Amino acid sequence: MALLGKGALAMWWDMAADMRAEFEAWHTHEHFPERMSIPGFRRGSRWVDAGGGEGFFVLYEMESYETLVSPAYLARLNSPTPWSARLMPHHRNMVRSQTRVLESVGGAIARYMLTVRLSPAREAKDRLRAFLHDLAHAIAGRRGTAAAHLLATETPAIAETTEQRIRGGDAAADWIFLACGYERAALDALAANELGETRFAAAGAAAGTVRGLYALSHTNNAAEFALR
Repeated sequence: MALLGKGALAMWWDMAADMRAEFEAWHTHEHFPERMSIPGFRRGSRWVDAGGGEGFFVLYEMESYETLVSPAYLARLNSPTPWSARLMPHHRNMVRSQTRVLESVGGAIARYMLTVRLSPAREAKDRLRAFLHDLAHAIAGRRGTAAAHLLATETPAIAETTEQRIRGGDAAADWIFLACGYERAALDALAANELGETRFAAAGAAAGTVRGLYALSHTNNAAEFALR
């Protein structure tokens, strides 16, 4: 099963150790249910730094890109709950990308997620897109890996939201390549080889690629909440 829709919200941030327990309780018991109640939200997943660091990765899968600018979603972004308002300032080094799904093959959820934030080098966009298309299909059928997805950021022209102001503003990625797998060694090898600096540059990626490996912490989908 591929990603559940044509739009996605991909986010990275750091959370200090002394705030982690409260953050995970809020994110699991309030924030996920709130987001999954918004029309167009299909599934949310939270991932933790596989190396034990402070980093988190969160992915929301949406029916369409237009969900990102829907009145229902913007209303939530501009009316955070008291618990949300208390936690938002603790989201450090926030990268928040509102994206269109360009490629999605294989199963969307596995034990580990390799995230790659990248940009195409000048005049190499088509070459890099073709490389990642082929790689995604290869990853979906390999032992140890199960799925791959390519997202492209398209930041909507909307006013800064209340949540963004509380956090102090967000950065954004350009392209995002995601690889899911059930064996960490397979994703480590992928990050070092096809997605490593040398081969990735030859495929058309610009300098400055950011890689991260995360382990699944929690996931929910809209259908589960609808049954409650």
